[in-house]
Amino acid sequence: MIPISKPQLGQAEIDAVTEVLKSGIIASGPKVKEFEKEFAAFNGVSHAVAVSNGTCAIHAALFALGIGSGDRVIVPAFTFIATSNSVLHAGAEPVFVDIDEKSFNIDPEKIEQALKKDRKKTIKAVIVVHLYGRVCRMDEILSVAKKYKIKVIEDAAQAHGAKFREKFAGSFGDAGTFSMYATKNMTTGEGGMVVTSSDKAADIARKFINHGMERTYYHTMLAYNYRTTDIEAAIGLVQLKKLPEFNEKRRQNAVRMKGMLQHYGEIILPDDGENCHHIYHQFTIRVKGGNRDAFLKHLNDGGVGAKIFYPIPLHKQPVYRGMFKGLKLPVTDKITREVISLPVHPGLTDVEFEKMAEVFSTFKWPR
Repeated sequence: MIPISKPQLGQAEIDAVTEVLKSGIIASGPKVKEFEKEFAAFNGVSHAVAVSNGTCAIHAALFALGIGSGDRVIVPAFTFIATSNSVLHAGAEPVFVDIDEKSFNIDPEKIEQALKKDRKKTIKAVIVVHLYGRVCRMDEILSVAKKYKIKVIEDAAQAHGAKFREKFAGSFGDAGTFSMYATKNMTTGEGGMVVTSSDKAADIARKFINHGMERTYYHTMLAYNYRTTDIEAAIGLVQLKKLPEFNEKRRQNAVRMKGMLQHYGEIILPDDGENCHHIYHQFTIRVKGGNRDAFLKHLNDGGVGAKIFYPIPLHKQPVYRGMFKGLKLPVTDKITREVISLPVHPGLTDVEFEKMAEVFSTFKWPR
């Protein structure tokens, strides 16, 4: 089976971890601080706070920006559930809005529509998700946020190194969050990061992820242990250096994939977007005519590890049953019935591309 994702780990990562193990400092220590510094510099922000995973990063960012009980936060319904769950963990309430059909990202017009209806002014923030590695229309989103005086958090879990108008994902809003999970464009196994150029938000986030400690054994807030380790940071430092090369290979693979699929009229190819540097965390196509599930089965049966990200929109998830009755998000519902993500990771070989081309060509499209 050609895997949908494959961590790109080599001897440099092994050597970095070995060095940490030999040092005896394996919890949160100097490597974490070094990783934070390098990650902040890479993304063009003042601060980076390393955390246990991407979900913790969103939770910490919300807390750092003062979002809590009684507040509401706009989020897209087409993404992984960590985004909306983090809002609930913070004591706030998610407000789901629809997405743009071409980009799969949150629709800025829908954000403003939700804010116009917010007569009690309980919406305090929006979390935008740069889905599949394409950055949202941040100029429009920031304009709306400024108009209504709300905070902007960027969920950049799938967008390490992605850009909009030459600026990196995560650097536009009040805070950005990243995941370093094994499938991401760069990985530490698990792990995550909060980035911000606000000194205040960074200070609060650091306390929040470390038991509320202002200094050793002096606790000023009720908080969590969301720290990461020097072991993970050592991997991250190596991966960060490799990230531009990884992303460029993904972009090359995306071009190759488009060339293989452009002749199939039933398939809608992913859109790079104007002023976007798409880094293709996923290469996600749409299959028209109700043929998505049959095509997916054909791919999997043929050894292509294609998957659906995401088959159930968040407002229809069983865990939220009864919470969002009557909510209509037509574009989100349509997209969840059509999308398939195909392998695009940097480790793909010529032989694997040839195999995928053969499997594509043998599907019998219904007439």
